[in-house]
Amino acid sequence: MTLFSQTKNDNETFWENVRFGGGVGLSFGDGFFSGTLAPTAIYEFNPEFALGLGLNGSYNKQKNFYKSTIFGASVISLYNPIPELQLSGEFEELNVNRTFENITFEDDNYWVPALLVGLGYRTDNIVFGMRYDVLYNKNKSVYADPWVPFVRVFF
Repeated sequence: MTLFSQTKNDNETFWENVRFGGGVGLSFGDGFFSGTLAPTAIYEFNPEFALGLGLNGSYNKQKNFYKSTIFGASVISLYNPIPELQLSGEFEELNVNRTFENITFEDDNYWVPALLVGLGYRTDNIVFGMRYDVLYNKNKSVYADPWVPFVRVFF
């Protein structure tokens, strides 16, 4: 007869593998303001693989021209073939709401997807890298270019 027992509570094991992080951004100058808050949580299955969810909220305003709000969510997967290298895949779906002060431009409210594949250098809990938006659309994307640099931090 063989008996097995667990030494840890399942809830403790789960939360020990969850990491929180994300991004915060501010940009301003000559009548322009932009602010972003993007929290993310990942679950590390092992030292190589992680999967997570994120939220994104941004506000932008150009004085006497327009303002916009962007809200959405993302799913992210991370793979570390070696500790210093991180490959990533991320799908985001964002709602963009733009209002213009000039009636020449039509106000806009639309959903835009992004499928980002990335490569980064990892040191401890910080990753520096570059992502590419496979679904980039220059008329609708929230990114100025399909190549997007990033800094990722998880605790």
